[in-house]
Amino acid sequence: MLSYPDPAFEAKICPPDELAARVAGLPRPLVFTNGCFDILHRGHVTYLAQARALGAALVVALNTDESVRRLGKGADRPINTLLDRAAVIAALGCVDLVSWFYDDTPIQPINECRPDILVKGGDWAPSDIVGAAEVRGWGGSVHSIPFLHVRSTTALVRQIRGT
Repeated sequence: MLSYPDPAFEAKICPPDELAARVAGLPRPLVFTNGCFDILHRGHVTYLAQARALGAALVVALNTDESVRRLGKGADRPINTLLDRAAVIAALGCVDLVSWFYDDTPIQPINECRPDILVKGGDWAPSDIVGAAEVRGWGGSVHSIPFLHVRSTTALVRQIRGT
């Protein structure tokens, strides 16, 4: 029987306790973003590609399953588990590293990564982005990328369910 190697993208999945060490090996400028990325759609992949284009490497921090539920997206969310979401995001060529955070905000991984560029989607004003003050404090920049393709996982779930 043939054996097949694990896909190379699996190596991009990084537990939080390894984040600082793994980020140290990435090229700069480092771009950081975060989110749920529950059911990946065109809006997500466009946004992530645009974020990556701002720097030399992109780190994506995912909300844990518990954190997603605390965001009020519904008791049945996320649809995909954390490790499944991490694998899908890691498979994208524009993503260099994927980790996750347990708290309600990504301030801990932001402080551990010390990104040069902090990015969120166009529904976030730069002044409202968690970690903006910290990133600007060490000389970085903060960006809110306007949506090219307005999509929503919540809307997709409603459409699938016919609600």
